[in-house]
Amino acid sequence: MIRLRRTATAAAALAFTAVATAVLGFAGPASAHVTVNPKEATQGGYARVAFRVPNESDTASTTKLEVVLPENAPIGSVSTIPVPGWTVTTEKRRVDPPIDVHGSQLTEAVSKITWTATGDAAVKPGQFQEFGVSMGPLPKVESMVFKTLQTYSDGNISRWIDEPQPGGEEPEKPAPVLTLTAAGPSASAAPAATAVAAADDDDDESDGTAIGLGIAGLVAGLAGLVLGGLAFARTRRSPVAKS
Repeated sequence: MIRLRRTATAAAALAFTAVATAVLGFAGPASAHVTVNPKEATQGGYARVAFRVPNESDTASTTKLEVVLPENAPIGSVSTIPVPGWTVTTEKRRVDPPIDVHGSQLTEAVSKITWTATGDAAVKPGQFQEFGVSMGPLPKVESMVFKTLQTYSDGNISRWIDEPQPGGEEPEKPAPVLTLTAAGPSASAAPAATAVAAADDDDDESDGTAIGLGIAGLVAGLAGLVLGGLAFARTRRSPVAKS
């Protein structure tokens, strides 16, 4: 009976592990570097993004962040969101040809944004901070690479300036990248897009139903195994009737 109980327990543990792996999966380690969020925006439109800055040092705090806007993709309008305890400055450069912003020809564009901590506002070990920016109209390019410098209180500087290589692995110090997509389809194509989205939702629902049924079947099987073991134990303990 003891051996039967051990076998049932081991089987249940293995089954639970298999289900947890299939349903939840395993989370891989995340690299802590400066990123821009969201990671995608639409060409020709305006975007509100945030540069997310985690502190990688165990002993020093992040005191300054410098974000360089790409020269090949100038933006006519750039504004920042106030961050408590941080001051912000911008640098501009001349652009040629001028940028057309709603009929106005702009000959200058923001080239760099610098945030500097004041007082006790620095990003401490184990923390992160987000620095918001609104910008547009976004250029008609496939992506924008924002080379970034992260300065620590001990004088060390993390240079997030490596550009992505097509088909290659992520570089050691990747620069934040904003992917730009072409404007969406016309209104006439909207019903088709809606239908595709609905089909995707149906597929997700079907997948969820299948997983739920699989788990229910597993639980039922385990319950049957336990009940069978109990019945077997009662049979072993019951006296044999004499003729």
